[in-house]
Amino acid sequence: MTSIIKKILETIGVRYFVAALSLALIFVNAKVLGVSGMGLAGLIYASANIAVIFSSVLCGSTIVYFMNRYDFRYVFWPAYGWAFTGSAIACAGMIPLGMLPAGFEPDVYALAVILSLVTIHSRILLGKGHIRGFNITYLLQGGLLFFSILFFYLIANVRDVRGYVWGLYATNGLAWGVSLWLIFPYFVRPSTDKQPVPQSVRIFLKEMFVYGLWSSADNLAENLTARLNYFLLQRLSGYSYVGLLDAGTKISESVWHISRSVSFISLSQIAKTSDMEVQRRLTLRFIKLTFCAITFVMGVVLLIPEWVYTDYLFSAEFTGISKVIRCLAAGIITLGCNSIFSHYFIGTGKVKYSTICSCIGLLALLLSGYFLIPAYGVSGAALSTSIAFTGMLAFSLVVFIKLTGTKLKEFFRIR
Repeated sequence: MTSIIKKILETIGVRYFVAALSLALIFVNAKVLGVSGMGLAGLIYASANIAVIFSSVLCGSTIVYFMNRYDFRYVFWPAYGWAFTGSAIACAGMIPLGMLPAGFEPDVYALAVILSLVTIHSRILLGKGHIRGFNITYLLQGGLLFFSILFFYLIANVRDVRGYVWGLYATNGLAWGVSLWLIFPYFVRPSTDKQPVPQSVRIFLKEMFVYGLWSSADNLAENLTARLNYFLLQRLSGYSYVGLLDAGTKISESVWHISRSVSFISLSQIAKTSDMEVQRRLTLRFIKLTFCAITFVMGVVLLIPEWVYTDYLFSAEFTGISKVIRCLAAGIITLGCNSIFSHYFIGTGKVKYSTICSCIGLLALLLSGYFLIPAYGVSGAALSTSIAFTGMLAFSLVVFIKLTGTKLKEFFRIR
């Protein structure tokens, strides 16, 4: 357990270092792009990530699950091909729905492909237990973005959304190259895992797609729950309000670096064992750790007065951001805890429960957003997100208790 804690702390440390740079980048973007430019940049990145979710049918958690059951080289090539194909299908599907920002359609596709390829490499590193390589990839992908965008804004003098997009290309391209170098040894040296070779490629691909479809549907529903309000709010109020919601969301979501770090390690550990009791105990430990840590940090964020944001970090355009953060707070905590349950379902092959959970959240978001966004604007969008995330946690908790026979009081035990 000591080695696991060490990996968690290392991962959290890397993610918070990146989070600090990402927070600084928000401030830079606010000054350079303004609230409307931030709204457009947020939509570009959100659209690319929706396409990435679709390509994650074979490029995401599917890799971690199957590479612990088969030789990973048989998992790698289908995933690489699907990164291009899946991203294209997703972008084509978003065009008639008006979800691709005008003039940036090719960029959304290109970013989706390169993000998917980096995801493939990072999941291989995670599945192999190469946590340091996994963290290095994330550090390059997220940490260098601040410096790359500064270069385009200040030196190349591309002081608009195009500079932001070029910064994404540069950093993710570097992350792709370095992560490819990190996984290369696994191709050339004999595997010590002695994983079986698929007896039938057709059946193997079918298994991957079935698992991956459940997993990507889960990711798509969860991310739509987190980001669909951007599109709904833009239709009703315009880019400026999306920029305000995006700024408040990103500050609040910085807390998620704790739960994401823990959940990645959780998935790696749970997928390696078939002992259900070990999987249950690991999940209980991780959920307690996550809840305590994420609640404390969210509490600190809530103590920051609004004038810090409007007078120093952003500008007067961002008046109301503290209210957005308060409305998001409960949802940030509940989704952070739910991610532990979600990775338990994914790591044990019960991915359909995680998918159903995310669909429940999406439905709750649509229903609550239908009433709250027209009435309360940005605050209504944030509040509907919290309602959706809380519903997701309630569902996961009930299912986990039913599947594992866990008593409710076990969640309150110190050990």
